[in-house]
Amino acid sequence: MQNVKGTYDFFGREQALRQQVQDTLRACFELYDFTAMDTALLNELEVLASKYAGGDEILKEMYRLSDQGGRDLGLRYDLTIPFAKVVALNPGIELPFRRYEIGKVFRDGPVKKGRLREFLQCDADIAGIAGPQAEAELIQVAVQVFRTLGIPVVLKWNNRKFLGELLEAVGVPGEAQLSVMLSLDKLAKIGIDGVLAELKDKALSPEAVSAIAAMLAQQNPGFEQLTEMYGLEGKPGALEVAELEQLIAAIGLSGVCSFDPFLSRGLSFYTGTVYEIFDASGSYTSSLGSGGRYDAIIGKLSGREDIPYPTVGISFGMEAIMALLAGRPLPEAASAVLVVPLGSTLPQALLTASALREAGIRTTLASGGRKLKKILASASAKGTRYVVLIGEDEAAQDMVLLKDMQEGTEELLSVEQAVWTIEG
Repeated sequence: MQNVKGTYDFFGREQALRQQVQDTLRACFELYDFTAMDTALLNELEVLASKYAGGDEILKEMYRLSDQGGRDLGLRYDLTIPFAKVVALNPGIELPFRRYEIGKVFRDGPVKKGRLREFLQCDADIAGIAGPQAEAELIQVAVQVFRTLGIPVVLKWNNRKFLGELLEAVGVPGEAQLSVMLSLDKLAKIGIDGVLAELKDKALSPEAVSAIAAMLAQQNPGFEQLTEMYGLEGKPGALEVAELEQLIAAIGLSGVCSFDPFLSRGLSFYTGTVYEIFDASGSYTSSLGSGGRYDAIIGKLSGREDIPYPTVGISFGMEAIMALLAGRPLPEAASAVLVVPLGSTLPQALLTASALREAGIRTTLASGGRKLKKILASASAKGTRYVVLIGEDEAAQDMVLLKDMQEGTEELLSVEQAVWTIEG
């Protein structure tokens, strides 16, 4: 037997670390008043493959299947489209609506470090806020999450409207802009020459390709520089960039956030701000999280494009975060009180363990067949402080022998007294 390629089983101390990361994310989401959601893994293929969803790039990686009724279905490839579907199906939902979800998604894509075919995504989304407030809050969420995890990050951001205005200014027609954006988004991976090679295969004029080459040749062009150079003052995308840039500066996050005019993100549904999060040290090059604004999906899925559903979200990549944390020491499992039945005292041991658990004390019951000396040695090695021994004499007195492994002492107590002692 072996696992399907790109899938893994997690247990023991590694799962404990994964749970720590998820608990950090969940706590941060709830601090910002996001409510939990759990969406369906299985979806109608028509929804996942609609022109309003992720675009051709992601659809190539979608797992497709059919049920016994012959219906075409697909496994969700992200948590965004299922969220949009929920809002579209519930038009009476109160806006703004803030939700988070931590759940598995599936993509039949290449497997590498930090990228699997079955993986966990951790998303937060806000529907119903049109201005930059929602983007600013999600940026704050990201900064707080990674600060808590002890991971210095840089958040690169851009605006697709602004990038579209740039491309229009250099002669890229509207119908070709999305394709050009997807090529520009690969700049860090394939370099300027790779991007230009892709652009030459697209339906662009030689003048447009030359103008894009000149733009790419500039050394880290800033927003103000590009706006002035290409005459974009007052354009909708440029105004959105300026507004968010001012807000980022006002909340003291300019040192973490870096404007990248060529960032566009691979999914086609983004309509405005987009961002990606990276390890600031550069030791891990894949994205740790990403997201952006997608104002059109919900209205289109509901068939009511006239109803505005301004929406923005952020997604944290669990596998990428775990890959970055791989060199860190794994957490020790919390030590539990060990209850040991001696002789024929299993009923009393089960009742004692139940009383401890009802008091909120993590408790494990020793299994039979092992010598007491080995049981105590194993408990000591695991860092277990308290062992509750129940022999025939203790059971007859309705008492237990509480052994403090740290202090090397033992005391005959009632179950209630043992609970009180363990609770400290």
